[in-house]
Amino acid sequence: MKTVVNRAPIVWPSDNAPAEDRNVWQAMWRGFRGRCPQCGEGKLFRGFLKTADNCSHCGQDFTGHRADDLPAYLVIVIVGHIVVPIALSIETNFSPPVMLQLAIYLPITLFASLALLQPVKGAVVGLQWAFRMHGFDENNPEK
Repeated sequence: MKTVVNRAPIVWPSDNAPAEDRNVWQAMWRGFRGRCPQCGEGKLFRGFLKTADNCSHCGQDFTGHRADDLPAYLVIVIVGHIVVPIALSIETNFSPPVMLQLAIYLPITLFASLALLQPVKGAVVGLQWAFRMHGFDENNPEK
């Protein structure tokens, strides 16, 4: 003998409804430019690598981001993939003195790394915002 269980239909309340999609590439580009990933108007940084607490234009909260060391690792990979092949090519074709190579490659590496660090961190924060990671999810019950 089977018993029939009547179940009420599941109703999704509006506060649990899926939020609108966020454009990942646009958010990363805005962050790369140092702008708010949400509106693209307010500044993302208040210092060289210190993010602002919130956007001055739309009020988006940036305190929840967790970029940590990822921007530095990405900059190392990017700069390394640019400088090392150039250095190897020059070394194999021309064999300049080591001191000349150090005088050229070290400053190029330093300046390229410093120039890319803030834009890459902004892009990482934009990526986190677009994927609603960490503190960027408005439906997060921990907020």
